[in-house]
Amino acid sequence: MKTISTARSHGGVQGVYSHASETCNCEMTFAVFVPPQATDGPCPVLWYLSGLTCTHANVMDKGEYRRKAAELGLIVVCPDTSPRGEKVPDEPDNWQFGSGAGFYLDATEAPYSENYRMYSYLTKELPALIEREFPADMSRQSIFGHSMGGHGALTIALKNPERFKSCSAFAPIVEPSTAGWSKTAFERYLGSNPAGWRAYDACALVKDGQRFDEFLIDQGTADGFLDEGLRPWLFEEACKEAGIPLTLNMREGYDHSYFFISTFMEDHLAWHAARMSR
Repeated sequence: MKTISTARSHGGVQGVYSHASETCNCEMTFAVFVPPQATDGPCPVLWYLSGLTCTHANVMDKGEYRRKAAELGLIVVCPDTSPRGEKVPDEPDNWQFGSGAGFYLDATEAPYSENYRMYSYLTKELPALIEREFPADMSRQSIFGHSMGGHGALTIALKNPERFKSCSAFAPIVEPSTAGWSKTAFERYLGSNPAGWRAYDACALVKDGQRFDEFLIDQGTADGFLDEGLRPWLFEEACKEAGIPLTLNMREGYDHSYFFISTFMEDHLAWHAARMSR
């Protein structure tokens, strides 16, 4: 692991790191905030997954999580959204596919299957690195994210309910297999048979029997992607049918930006901290 930068913040340390990923077959960059409580012992880990076009830096620079994370004693891990590099297949002019648009899945179709393995990276390789290199209590983990990252958080939690104490999302893509800005990416990453997409679709996972204790979602009513791309009511219906508690907050007048996310970030941190302390 290489240290790219570290900075003191709210008594803790915000760092940016990189490592050679065997899973993604390229150099991967990620950010970690370690709170001051880590000097006394391992701290719980909260994973934040970012949205389309983002890197680790978007939430690190604009998410406003460090003050509350320091207060609550939370390690916050912010991975990248996709593999990157000259040898990684990409479409620079397409913001909905390739670099910055890994969709937190393991691609099965060539040439993307060589690098686009974000699901395995986030559930196996990166957690092992975090456990080895940071004062992390891996028995207390939670996960959340925004938009594409909200999709990632929901699906990873549903597929790994024994690992995570809680899961929340800001404006998640809840049914990417039918949303216009994700359906094409799913086909190119996973093949033309929609049955193979269900393992990375939150609504489909719930309908197919996957369960999680509860979810929290915040969604802005002025979000330009709400009606065609996000559609949280679909996940609300699936959870209701399955008997999964879901708190869906429709935030009047808020859009899809980090102005929205940063407004409710501390609410989510406190919600996760309460569940990781049980």
